[in-house]
Amino acid sequence: MSKIRAAVVFGGRSTEHEISLISAQGILKNINRDLYQVIPLKIDIEGHWFLQNSEDVHSNNGTPITLTQGKNSASILENGTGKILQEIDIVFPVLHGVFGEDGTIQGLLKMLNVAFVGCGVLASSTCMDKDVTKRLLRDASIPIAPYVCATWTHQPNFEKVKQELGLPLFIKPANLGSSVGVHKVNSKTEFETALKDALAYDSKVLIEQNINGREIEVAVMGNEKPQASLPGEIVNTAGFYDFESKYVSKDASSTHIPAKLTDEQILEVRETAKKAYATLGCEGLARVDFFISTDGIIMINEINTLPGFTPISMYPKMWEATGVSYSELIELLIQFGLERFEREQQLKIVARQVK
Repeated sequence: MSKIRAAVVFGGRSTEHEISLISAQGILKNINRDLYQVIPLKIDIEGHWFLQNSEDVHSNNGTPITLTQGKNSASILENGTGKILQEIDIVFPVLHGVFGEDGTIQGLLKMLNVAFVGCGVLASSTCMDKDVTKRLLRDASIPIAPYVCATWTHQPNFEKVKQELGLPLFIKPANLGSSVGVHKVNSKTEFETALKDALAYDSKVLIEQNINGREIEVAVMGNEKPQASLPGEIVNTAGFYDFESKYVSKDASSTHIPAKLTDEQILEVRETAKKAYATLGCEGLARVDFFISTDGIIMINEINTLPGFTPISMYPKMWEATGVSYSELIELLIQFGLERFEREQQLKIVARQVK
């Protein structure tokens, strides 16, 4: 049986470019070579695409390429000559943040009529916008942390926000991840500085109430019948789980996998994670992040449709604790993408020639 031609796409134009490289490195090292012919595709910080000459994610010696539609596949064309260099059966987009996790590349891949791993256009764009995510979860009667929004044209008064949500506050861009642009504030001066910085990353910013309690995460995967992992807990010694804690310092936080919860709490977070996943139309994979307050209230913080795949990332570690190895996880995610593509090919949504 011929191998499935799987393109791993990484890099990208977002502020999370470097994180994408680390995640892709983990996938490239652990994907099953007996099943897949691996095609590394890198997008540089200016948005140019390259077929890499090696699997060194930091290398900049690739061949400039363009993707075009094939028949149930995508073709890689060499820029300038138009020569077909490779064919792709499925794409694994390892692109965190904007232009990768927000429905952008998912739309491109849909137009190319090629299978891909992870959520589709709508779920990706919805979950990327934390404000829209919270509105939909609230409508589905799923508890969320209290918050207000700020935009370039509307910035709420500090005293009113303080009265409504208390202190400290967390300020974060609505459409970024990996804790980029996130601030914990305790004063008006910090509030104004943090708001200005966050609005430099996004036109919409969330101002969230601080939840005293625990940070719990659940990994979810699947299409119509999603499965949830055992939960994990982040115990933070750096104030909050920032960029440094997630990707650089192994001493800034610790994790408990599985989380030390009661059986009832474990069941509730796993079931709530699946409900949120279905509510937002997720497919393939997502990580659902929770708060459990000191008085035992379980609420969702956010949902990440392309969680980190680095060696210290929670998503693969939670599945490992549930009995799914890193390599098995990659294989399952690819299969979910292929299954969805085959299902969608049966839909009568494309034009037919009129005789």
